[in-house]
Amino acid sequence: MEQQKEIDFYLSVFKDLGIADADRLIPFVKPRKIDAGEIYIQEGATGKKLAYISRGLIRTYLLKANGDEITLMLRWEGQFIASVDSVLFNRASRFFYQALEDTEIIEVDYDKIQPVVNNSPLLSLSRNDFLLNMLAEAMERIETFVLLSPEERYVKLLEEKPDILNRVPGKYLSTMLGITPVSLSRIRSRIASAGKL
Repeated sequence: MEQQKEIDFYLSVFKDLGIADADRLIPFVKPRKIDAGEIYIQEGATGKKLAYISRGLIRTYLLKANGDEITLMLRWEGQFIASVDSVLFNRASRFFYQALEDTEIIEVDYDKIQPVVNNSPLLSLSRNDFLLNMLAEAMERIETFVLLSPEERYVKLLEEKPDILNRVPGKYLSTMLGITPVSLSRIRSRIASAGKL
């Protein structure tokens, strides 16, 4: 069963990957459990972890000098989590990555799989696609802040993950949406009274 999860992990990362190539990568993958509240990646970490979330929820946050936490991103089942700083830019992570629930991941050390990937044109192409997708997601996040109102950002989040309100405290959602908890409460009330969701 665990080996099937590992194969599924690689098939989801590397599109059009054959079973033979997946078998070459399996030794580099390991399942891992992260307890609720546990930090998965520390600020300042330089390791290049790449993980697929099979169950649970991880938030990315910045700790400001005054002690305030700003949630930048939430990742959940069926999504990948990695330090963009480390994987894309080869620098220490500026953010913390914390499990908000008991979380199960399939993890790989990005550096350790590079020799295998570099020796396969198909894997190299798939890696490039994966990295481009990471950049595209970052661009989409920027665009939502420029093009959408806070209420539109909130509705978009609920459309992507309807159960998110039951899983993430409002204080984390509000900072991720770029608003205060009071503003989030008003938006929720307005949408509820209008029957939009």
